[in-house]
Amino acid sequence: MTLEQLRIFVAVAEREHLTQAAAVLALTPSAVSAALRALEERYDTPLFDRVGRRIELNDAGRLFLAEARATLAAARNAELALAELAGLQRGAVALHASQTIASYWLPPLLLAFHRQYPQIALSLTIGNTSSVAQAVRDGAADLGLVEDGVDAPELTATVVAHDQLVAVVAPSHPWADGRAVDAAALLAADWILREPGSGTRSAFETQLAALGIAPGQLKVALALPSNEAVRSAAMAGAYATVVSELVVAPHLQAGLLCKVNLALPPRPFSLLLHRQRPPSRAVQALARLLG
Repeated sequence: MTLEQLRIFVAVAEREHLTQAAAVLALTPSAVSAALRALEERYDTPLFDRVGRRIELNDAGRLFLAEARATLAAARNAELALAELAGLQRGAVALHASQTIASYWLPPLLLAFHRQYPQIALSLTIGNTSSVAQAVRDGAADLGLVEDGVDAPELTATVVAHDQLVAVVAPSHPWADGRAVDAAALLAADWILREPGSGTRSAFETQLAALGIAPGQLKVALALPSNEAVRSAAMAGAYATVVSELVVAPHLQAGLLCKVNLALPPRPFSLLLHRQRPPSRAVQALARLLG
């Protein structure tokens, strides 16, 4: 068994899709398929069920996934320990961040870090708040960045910035005229929101609870997995949505969307680290730059 086989297995297991995993790994689908087949045949243990043209992780695969992640994390720690001997002239940082942060807030800061430490390799994986926190817990990420905090005793969360959520609608929507929106109006409206587990949706649901509205009471027509998809859907018609102001600022300025008269509090951007894994010098340097 090789580390490369483990990396391939984890990439496929997380996506349950050979082609998507191959694209992330910069390999051909046939190479990915061959690596999985060799692993399964070597130990005479199927790790996936083939359902038509799809693959699904089976019980053995789910058990092996936890061990594979732990082994890869240990290997990365060993590599980083050697890289530390060269100071900050070499090294690597695996960073996971939620969509809003990764797409709109983080890129200029990563460029600044690269200019200062050009020999340190940065890798960025985008997920939602739940998946980012899980990656830091599992050791797949050296640090994570999420909207709001997380309820995970093994992680530390440090606020590094703040963000403003806004409710927006298309110019043809009744709320586009700036009328005040109360709890009854929120319940009567049709919504398009981010998927459960995203920081944006979680922050909005917290605000709804303060207004006495349970999340399940909203009429959610669609739950979409990206800020851009939610924004485009809201522009198309009679649906309201809530996103970061960073996501829609140009569209508000161009008149393609209108801000709803609904007060939403700012939310923090938090940096996550594992309490029991000492950060490398490269991770410490990036954490300092992030705030």
